[in-house]
Amino acid sequence: MTLRIAGLAHSLPKRAISSEELDRMHQKPVGWFANNTGVRCRYRCESETQLSMAKEAAFGAVEIAGVHLEQIDLVVSAAAVPYQPLPAMAPAILRELGIKDGQATAFDVNASCLSFLTALETVEALMATGRYSCALIVSSEVASRGLPWQAAPATAGLFGDGAAAVVVKPASKATTFQASSRSYSSAYNACQIGAGGTRFSYQEQPKEFHQHSLFEMNGKELFKITSRHFAEFVDALLAKAGWHRNDIDLIIPHQASPLALRHLIKQCSFDEGKVMDIAAAFGNQIAASIPFTLSQASAQNRLTEGMNLLFLGTAAGVSFGGVAMTC
Repeated sequence: MTLRIAGLAHSLPKRAISSEELDRMHQKPVGWFANNTGVRCRYRCESETQLSMAKEAAFGAVEIAGVHLEQIDLVVSAAAVPYQPLPAMAPAILRELGIKDGQATAFDVNASCLSFLTALETVEALMATGRYSCALIVSSEVASRGLPWQAAPATAGLFGDGAAAVVVKPASKATTFQASSRSYSSAYNACQIGAGGTRFSYQEQPKEFHQHSLFEMNGKELFKITSRHFAEFVDALLAKAGWHRNDIDLIIPHQASPLALRHLIKQCSFDEGKVMDIAAAFGNQIAASIPFTLSQASAQNRLTEGMNLLFLGTAAGVSFGGVAMTC
């Protein structure tokens, strides 16, 4: 048994911030953020919250799927940064949607930017057991929090807020679903927010807690790891799926940055016309990036039944992930 995506939708904050506006806000020369990030626009929550975006995207996906809330028996929150450390975010989404107590299982999956793909793989395995028949995966990220605007403005300018959700059901016929992931923990510290867990005590180490409360990224280290290993990872995934590059109809990558996408296309010898590239228009939405990009592909009428989709991404840790799936 494999699965199918029965419905998908996304949500965005109302506030769009251009790179020119960031130039003015941070006293940079005109064009500085556009030149240093490649991102023209990103969205930022003001009145919206992580839960309100999750709710809007989820209701949209449910409506498009043509299912009733009473049919949903599994809800997975796939986000890199949750609403709060404890409890998990998925039960809060369950409550926001008005799903009755005891009706569905709810849990979180956190694999940083690869959370959606990990959740998709987890749901596929659970559905194969026959335990669940209708799942909702929600990725909602407020990426604009905790950014290093003073220390690393070119990094901070990459990120934007957003959410996306998919309704997943078992496929009625055999289709391709092949997932793969690899982790390279030697670069564990290359991308991180150190505070917020048990590593630093808020009461006993307030200085260290504060110092590590903002996002940090070593771009050179990440580039070195991906340059060395990612193309081979993609080749192995395609071999497992029994696909050649010309079998791929559309590639849905994590929108890490416009530069990262150009590097992906070159490194993996992809047809540029088959790669969904929306990084310049929305920025890096962390775990929401991949499902949001999929929803944009649907909005642009680029998805048709029977297409071969290749989802790809990298994540803090450092991990690579991919799913080859027939739409």
